[in-house]
Amino acid sequence: LPFEHDPEPSPFNDDWPEMLTSPLRVAEPVVRRGWLEGDGGAARGDDEFVAVGWDRALDLAAREIARVRADHGNPALFAGSYGWASAGRIHHARTLVRRFFGVLGGFTDQVTNYSYGAAMAFLPRVFGRADMIGSAVTSIRSIRDHGEVMLAFGGVPGRNWAVSSGGFGEHRRGEFMAALEGRVRVVNISPQRSDADGIGGAEWLPIRPNTDTALMLALIHQIVAAGRHDAAFLDRCTAGADRLLAYVRGEADGQPKDPAWAEAITGVPAATIAQLARDLPGRRVMISLTWSLQRARHGEQPYWTAVALAAVLGQIGLPGGGVVFGYGSANGMGNPEYGNPISGIPTGPNPGGLAIPVARVADLLLNPGQTIRYDGRAITFPDIRLVYWAGGNPFHHHQDLNRLRAAFRRPATVIVNECFWTATARHADIVFPATTALERDDIGGTSRDPWLLAMQRVVPPVGGARDDYAIFAALAERLGAGQAFTEGRTPDDWLRLTWDRIAARLAARGIAAPDFETFWRQGSFRLPEPGGDYVMLADFRADPVAHALPTPSGRIELGSDLLAGIGGAGAPGHPAWRDPEEWLGAPLAARFPLHLLTPQPARRLHGQMDWGAHSRSGKRQGREVVAMHPDDAAARGIAEGDPVRLWNDRGACHAVAGLDPGLAPGVVALPTGATYDPDGTADRNSNPNVLTRDVGTSDLGQGCAAQSCLVEVARLAVPLPELRVMAPPPTRPAP
Repeated sequence: LPFEHDPEPSPFNDDWPEMLTSPLRVAEPVVRRGWLEGDGGAARGDDEFVAVGWDRALDLAAREIARVRADHGNPALFAGSYGWASAGRIHHARTLVRRFFGVLGGFTDQVTNYSYGAAMAFLPRVFGRADMIGSAVTSIRSIRDHGEVMLAFGGVPGRNWAVSSGGFGEHRRGEFMAALEGRVRVVNISPQRSDADGIGGAEWLPIRPNTDTALMLALIHQIVAAGRHDAAFLDRCTAGADRLLAYVRGEADGQPKDPAWAEAITGVPAATIAQLARDLPGRRVMISLTWSLQRARHGEQPYWTAVALAAVLGQIGLPGGGVVFGYGSANGMGNPEYGNPISGIPTGPNPGGLAIPVARVADLLLNPGQTIRYDGRAITFPDIRLVYWAGGNPFHHHQDLNRLRAAFRRPATVIVNECFWTATARHADIVFPATTALERDDIGGTSRDPWLLAMQRVVPPVGGARDDYAIFAALAERLGAGQAFTEGRTPDDWLRLTWDRIAARLAARGIAAPDFETFWRQGSFRLPEPGGDYVMLADFRADPVAHALPTPSGRIELGSDLLAGIGGAGAPGHPAWRDPEEWLGAPLAARFPLHLLTPQPARRLHGQMDWGAHSRSGKRQGREVVAMHPDDAAARGIAEGDPVRLWNDRGACHAVAGLDPGLAPGVVALPTGATYDPDGTADRNSNPNVLTRDVGTSDLGQGCAAQSCLVEVARLAVPLPELRVMAPPPTRPAP
């Protein structure tokens, strides 16, 4: 049932009754037949399974973990297990798998994330702080009370307001939109008009994907050329601005970054750019970027250039102004700074200390011994022999799924804890059935929400499911590390201990929390409202000496020899336009003339509950809808509702066409998350990550570059292929 204090409860919850007992639940521990017969992974993803029971499955898994440790060392164990898992901190699967392998002596881990991985590595180099994305964002109330203009690069898409990691009490999209509408001029700079849905009066400035940097540079050019920049702020609060401005004027390469130059790249008319540049100085301006903008080749550059534009305007640190990353990318962005002290079972250290950027998993599995550059250091891939995944689905998150499928067939063993038959579970050798959030007790919450939630079990575990804690405790006991993993505590013990730690942190702030029994009986606890509206870098702006940033200069880095040195070949030491290689201005566009965007779906989170009724109601003919401009569709003989095939040199997938005049010509948009159903290099389903490019944003961030992707689309002349993933894989009893 919806949380009674939620002003806008999500309809995603409507799928829970169906999904709890879905035929696609993993019902019992199973082992892949080919693995038992020693096929070396050749049939992973296409094989049948054998039901073996809990004791045998745990024995097989423990024996294989012990063998790999003894024969190849702990770095051969890959257990970063990236994913959103489910709400709740005690039974957070990724924490538990890392804790388990930590007490075994170490493993190869993952760092950063797919959502904003490039920015996680990059922004601390500019601001010296890691909280500039995903946490420390200026309050929307500050924009409401002081803002005049919001340049929303990537828009402020409403579909993402339903989701946030960790569990939360209040969806506040309506409050956010109301704070802007009629008060602030919102310019939606995006290939999609719908990226500002819900904001009445928002202007739409269509732009070619991956070209936001060029538009920002042209705005800077015009503002500086007119002498309307804030030179005092640049001198006092930034370092390296002279290098940036020389580049913008064309002194470095002979090409001024003026509106005519930007028009050829962005498709935005030069006159429109020039007028927008005249409209900004003298007003309170917020430069807003969604996380999606940095999920592209050289995705660090639009973020750096946005910082530069806000600095040139002198807006950073002012109420309602500056630059922010993430409005519209998840629920809670722009909420007051509640400082929710939610926590769970400690992960513990990874004694090996080895970790790869999260989006380089296929590289890791395919290329043992290869060395890559990341964030200024070298990482050499170990030879991974065992993969353990819990609470995540890389066959949703990752790019070029045909390449990932080949990578997953390389290790000797893949073990997965899963509730449902996801594509990752289908590519495993040992699958343990895991509980969902409704089948266990937990504590939920997230830093940007005022609520701490008592997540009380609704139903007993379905079928043979066990919670991840029980699975890892049983494995740890078999491997001689049971006490180290559990510390002698049950999940209920951890639940009470965690609440006591949360209450102690609140007490240190003068907030009296109830005892555990009262909290559990009440079902929730609400933090008080903060005293003021948070403004990012307000203290630094007020006194950049007393509140110097932890950067080499103590100021915002707009020019940096260090960043030039660690960014890879050709990396400039300042914000710059860098050709993303696969975009509408690339030679490849002659063969694949449509730029594919892969936004979050409107009716689920990632691939979670893809088979539920709410998710299915947004599909047509059982497939996702690919949005196309009517002119692009007409040129290909495609009508509304036609089944289509999307393809490029990496693979192909299927969808149903939906015509959308609010989409820039030359752009198509296919939501992520359809369950991968491979047939050779094609996906029978609608997973766009068969098409996306598996390459890092740069040597600095090594983030996901999914939004730099060209495709072609054609009407399908034959019926859509039958989906295999609507039923569990074949399973037979143990002999």
